Amino acid sequence: MNETIPMPDLRPEPGRVPASCILALDLGTTTGWALRGYDGLITSGTVSFRPGRYDGGGMRYLRFTNWLTELDRLSGPISAIWFEEVRRHAGTDAAHVYGGLMATLTAWAELRGVPYEGVPVGTIKRHATGKGNADKAAMIAAARTRGFSPADDNEADAIALLLWAIETNGGLA
Repeated sequence: MNETIPMPDLRPEPGRVPASCILALDLGTTTGWALRGYDGLITSGTVSFRPGRYDGGGMRYLRFTNWLTELDRLSGPISAIWFEEVRRHAGTDAAHVYGGLMATLTAWAELRGVPYEGVPVGTIKRHATGKGNADKAAMIAAARTRGFSPADDNEADAIALLLWAIETNGGLA
């Protein structure tokens, strides 16, 4: 006897957009990240792309590419990426690392058709603290006020960027 098992209706309710997986990044040798999954849960952390003693110059960028791919595979697919857009760096090395990571990120996203956008540092700080030039301690405190426990300012910046993207609909609200 064949019995039909009813399948659940997975269509979103009318007028309700389903949650999507979005990623926020504070690019650097120690990259801060925050991710909102499809279930609305926000996870965050930091990942180091410091080269090892015997690494070639491009290894940090290959590790970054592999990390993005694994994050996309495990938590995604990622539907949008926001990154902190830095216009001024403390030194030449920091500028080179940032530029390389940004190039790697944008190439990765273009290859997969994932939209991405840079958000000015002052915009993120202003949204999180009310002050466009807030220091690292203020950014960490702002994340803690919202119920997060960032390990450092890189993670706090990524959390603030993700919250900005969610709360302003990517700057459109």
